[in-house]
Amino acid sequence: MMVLGPIGFAAPWLLIALVALPILWLILRAIPPAPIRQRFPGVALLLGLQDDESVSDRTPWWLLLIRMLAVAAMIIGLAGPVLNPEDDGTAGDGPLLIAVDGSWAGAARWARLTEAVDSELRRAGAAGRQVALLDLGDPQQPAFRAANAVATTLPGLAPSPWQPSDADAIANVLPDGGFETVWYSDALDYPARADLLAAFQSRGPVRVVQSATEIIALTPAAYVDGVVEVTAIRSDAGPERGVSILAQGRDPAGNATILASANAVFDMGAATATTSLSLPAELRARVTRFEVANARSAGAVTLVDDSLRRREIALIAGREGREGLELLSPLHYLERALAPNADLLRGSLTDVLPANPDVIALADVATLSEGETEAILDWVDQGGLLLRFAGPRVAASDISRGDEDPLMPVRLRAGGRSVGGAMSWGSPKTLAPFRENSPFFGLAVPEDVAITAQVMAQPDPTLAERVIAELSDGTPLVTRKREGQGQIVLFHVTANAEWSSLPLSGLFVEMLERLAVSATSSSPEAGDLEGTIWTPEVVMDGFGALRDAGAMPGVPGPALVSEPTGPGLLPGVYVSGDRALARNVLTADATLEPATWPTDVPVSGLVAAPERPLGGLLLAAAIGLLLADVLASLALSGRLTGRVRATAGALIAAIALTGFTAPDAHAQDEPTDEIAAAAEVVLAHVLTGNSEVDEVAEAGLRGLSDTLFFRTSVEPAPPFAVDLEMDELAFFPILYWPVTPDQPRPSQEAYAKLNDYLRSGGLILFDTRDGDIAGFGAATPNGRKLRDLAAPLDIPALEPVPRDHVLTRTFYLLQDFPGRHQGGEIWVEAAPPGAEQVEGMPFRNLNDGVTPVVIGGNDWAAAWAVTSSGQAMLPVGRGFGGERQRELAYRFGVNLVMHVLTGNYKSDQVHVPALLDRLGQ
Repeated sequence: MMVLGPIGFAAPWLLIALVALPILWLILRAIPPAPIRQRFPGVALLLGLQDDESVSDRTPWWLLLIRMLAVAAMIIGLAGPVLNPEDDGTAGDGPLLIAVDGSWAGAARWARLTEAVDSELRRAGAAGRQVALLDLGDPQQPAFRAANAVATTLPGLAPSPWQPSDADAIANVLPDGGFETVWYSDALDYPARADLLAAFQSRGPVRVVQSATEIIALTPAAYVDGVVEVTAIRSDAGPERGVSILAQGRDPAGNATILASANAVFDMGAATATTSLSLPAELRARVTRFEVANARSAGAVTLVDDSLRRREIALIAGREGREGLELLSPLHYLERALAPNADLLRGSLTDVLPANPDVIALADVATLSEGETEAILDWVDQGGLLLRFAGPRVAASDISRGDEDPLMPVRLRAGGRSVGGAMSWGSPKTLAPFRENSPFFGLAVPEDVAITAQVMAQPDPTLAERVIAELSDGTPLVTRKREGQGQIVLFHVTANAEWSSLPLSGLFVEMLERLAVSATSSSPEAGDLEGTIWTPEVVMDGFGALRDAGAMPGVPGPALVSEPTGPGLLPGVYVSGDRALARNVLTADATLEPATWPTDVPVSGLVAAPERPLGGLLLAAAIGLLLADVLASLALSGRLTGRVRATAGALIAAIALTGFTAPDAHAQDEPTDEIAAAAEVVLAHVLTGNSEVDEVAEAGLRGLSDTLFFRTSVEPAPPFAVDLEMDELAFFPILYWPVTPDQPRPSQEAYAKLNDYLRSGGLILFDTRDGDIAGFGAATPNGRKLRDLAAPLDIPALEPVPRDHVLTRTFYLLQDFPGRHQGGEIWVEAAPPGAEQVEGMPFRNLNDGVTPVVIGGNDWAAAWAVTSSGQAMLPVGRGFGGERQRELAYRFGVNLVMHVLTGNYKSDQVHVPALLDRLGQ
């Protein structure tokens, strides 16, 4: 192909004919136009006369110009002109490897990426090159084959919620021999990228295709000083920009909704932007994730776990203050400090432990029974925080004297220590500044906080590492030890003001906030989760959509927090016992670095202007110009009469309209399907993303439409495939929704359309297609997926189809509703409480309502499905019994459609005699 500026020519040698245009001009100029014939009797007198000189008239210049333009347009049109031709200057003739990063960073522009890969495959196919496709996020052994065969695998390519990480594993699966590599990069740097580039360059030339679009992601949310902080990061620290961050969760009815939103603003040249959301504790507990608005990427989503919910703290004291002396109560100051940010539980240990609180505070509790000790140890081992305070009872007891008590962080000396009192020497002690490894680091120490008494820790090799707060003389004030997934903390003073002024200060509130309220908000260390197994509950794909984890295996605790995400560790929410831990795509300290490439690696953009062939337009223009030439010649010769002139004008107008509107014909034809749906009855099915399921669903509705056409007065148009995100639903009386375990969950906008559709009289037939292995419920992956898909829908209470439901008689009298499977329970809207059977009628009066949903698993579309020739697509049962089952499936479909179109009219009393007669038969 020869390229001249933005236009290329597939057959440039034809352009040589343009050289002949000047010669053609001279020839046409020398040929006179046809003479004008006029009848004049006097001409007879001139017959026989001859003139010595004859001068011919010349063809008008404008007519010559029309002819030249027509010929030039024909020559250029036959040369195959193409506007914005795809650059094939770098194309070779050897094998081609197409490598795709395939990470979450490219999810937002995935459609453009697959279009670019498809264009690359078309160019390679035109050149006869062998092609292999390699997904770097999930590397499999690539094999070189025909480009059109590789193109069939593109629909199954999807972004992964991680970045390529193992360069050695990818290098090991590369094909042998030399080949060219086209690398479709997600424009983000990652540690393995340099090694991968070296591996590709060792096999041949490398070209890189990537987008310049800025990438925005979220780091895990944190609960800090009573607010939720969400930090957004971007790959290009450019101009000032704001992004909207949404808090997604569930409303009190359990429906997914947006609970709150906030704006995060990137300053000029800043790569991070932090926003704060002040959410009530009840609202904070319902948040399931934060996401960047309109960003379809796993990196733009951060999942939340137990860290944001309101804490439950149990308060237990060894003794209560006397009536009316609240300031002497060991729990008074704890209640005042903790109540604003936590739910407080009161009662005995046996009462509060079954509630599984986050924190148990023991104020001057010295002795615990063996059963209480074992129960608390088990609770701490599962992640609980035991917060203990000293006092007269602890000081007078023998707890943790010789051997360290399992519920104490250190061994204690007998008797305790008193300073600054009337019977002691010395002055009260103050607090020392907190160390960097202390959870209290950064808190200001007031000078007026004084300690007059305390219990003393015995020196031990582990004492230094367990001290998290100390007095100015170095004696421990607060000690802590890890126990399983939890921890045990001891304040060596009382919880009231009896031994110190600490409970009277604001520092006491801040220390309890750090320990009791915020301690579990931080991510656990790998050592804290040693010996635990965490089971995935929900996992996230590259687009940021959540799906049920199903039977995925558990993950060891240390690996969950320390290893990078990958095929064996998907981002999602993991549970262990009563605890939940979110593993997100990015960590709290993550940054986004744009990918930079060596100067010897050519880099091009992802999106180019599409090719547009111009040959057809130029040939149409040539025909139009030749037609104009004919008409002009007729006009000059006087042969263009009134009728001929009108016919010619109409012909020119038709050709002009055809030529100039042809490129837009496709755009005008696009809405014809929806227009047809509005004009006729159309059955529709929801696209699931699974091509086989969608094909069967379309064939099933085609078979049901044919049955309705031949057996009823309903004449449906061809079925329609509905994209919930893009299509209007109001045109369709019924939606058939086959459920697959991996189909994506619709967006909030799609759910809003679905709820409007149900409220306005539409019906959705949910088909889990698992009636052969389970009844309705969550016993199968399809059943669990149905619960997830239907949760945000406004669905009323349901019940199995009663024997007198109108579905049993809208057209056919039925008691079973089989599909490809039979025997499964069918669920419809429950009858109102006042619907009672009237004496003398065979059914209840249910008014004219139509059930908004029908739920089952009998795989009706498979039983209805027919090929284009009208033959059954899939087998049903065996022999005559199978064909009878298929017939009943068609009858159920007919009844369902008639129910949607006519309501419960068969419940009217006028139909009673006919129905009683039929039922008698």
